[in-house]
Amino acid sequence: MDSTDRYTVADIGLSEAGRLKVEWARSRMPALASLRAKAEIERPLEGQRIAGCLHVTKETAVLIETLVTAGAEVSWSGCNPLSTQDEVAAWLASEGYSIHAWYGQDNSGFYECIDRTLEFEPTLTLDDGADLIYRVHSQFTDLAEGIIGGTEETTTGVHRLRAMADAGELLYPVIAVNDAETKWDFDNVHGTGQSTIDGILRATSVLLAGKNFVIAGYGHCGKGLAMRARGMGANVIITEIDPIPALKALMDGFRVMKMDEAASMGDLFCTATGMKDVIVGRHYDSMKDGAIICNTGHYDCEISISDLEERADEIFTIRDNNEAFVLSDGRRIHLLARGRLVNLAAAEGHPSEVMDMSFANQFLALCRLAREGPDYDNTVYDIHPDQDRQLAELKLSSSGITIDELTEDQKAYLLDFSAGT
Repeated sequence: MDSTDRYTVADIGLSEAGRLKVEWARSRMPALASLRAKAEIERPLEGQRIAGCLHVTKETAVLIETLVTAGAEVSWSGCNPLSTQDEVAAWLASEGYSIHAWYGQDNSGFYECIDRTLEFEPTLTLDDGADLIYRVHSQFTDLAEGIIGGTEETTTGVHRLRAMADAGELLYPVIAVNDAETKWDFDNVHGTGQSTIDGILRATSVLLAGKNFVIAGYGHCGKGLAMRARGMGANVIITEIDPIPALKALMDGFRVMKMDEAASMGDLFCTATGMKDVIVGRHYDSMKDGAIICNTGHYDCEISISDLEERADEIFTIRDNNEAFVLSDGRRIHLLARGRLVNLAAAEGHPSEVMDMSFANQFLALCRLAREGPDYDNTVYDIHPDQDRQLAELKLSSSGITIDELTEDQKAYLLDFSAGT
């Protein structure tokens, strides 16, 4: 471990490998590049101190660059013990950024790193899962008075924060970046869908074609994963607790059933719900020999690892991020990435092109808070629809794509309620 007052990283010597990865990401994030060029002149975050708790990836490094270019001071930690790319953390440290993160943290190390980011008394926070925000609310409440507002990147975190707001316990306003259409319909669907498959294949090299692939949850993430699993020849089964997404899954051509029924049928299982105890002991009892289990939701509580450990006579590592649990009857169940986000723990997370939009939303939301936050109530706010449209137009433009526009006559037609057959 390499550590100073400014950074704590696994190995500062990895910085050159990190530089190359960041250059790759930077070249594939044109929307954020466009905003950065404008921000370099206008400096909309001048004087702000931003504490970030978000996966330390090559794409996150580009976001950090953008925030600093816009005038902010930044201190960063990872939001998951197994998602930090150590070479990227090393590059950030070598470039003078305040960064405290490494791959393979234990629980105490994880929270220690978050606490280090709060030492410079931030005026804005950026979160993925709301662990930093909750840390402020539970351990450092004195800092809340100086925080203008925060942003939240994930469905799980937004649920936590809305519950805090409903209970009257949220101490500063937060913008739900996750709920932007240009985030969840792209990052969650296309990013999670592709990167989860990537993580599974890196950890197993298993053939998906012909396999029964059980996906728990048919929200945006589950939907994207189901789409790609089917595209690779898997027979996809969806489990749900909500009748509306269950019906959507059925109409999209997938089999829908309870996990109790799917447990004996699945070859691969992936949870994408944000809920605890989705796969538990009774499910392991009926699984096939060789079943593979993983999670692509934010927390590792979706899979009951303790139930699996209790049933295992032997546990050993097959390959990186692939543990075999040998049960008393000889069956083997394979757990990937210790139940953490398989797309980040076993792969590199979402592709840069889709994170371009999510992080552009983060940047714009922080600029909005710096500008308007002092006037906001302590609740959770949505992204403005105009920001969604602006960002979609920017992303299309950066890809060289133009679309049609309504004529004046067509605009008038939209408002003409007398027009009929």
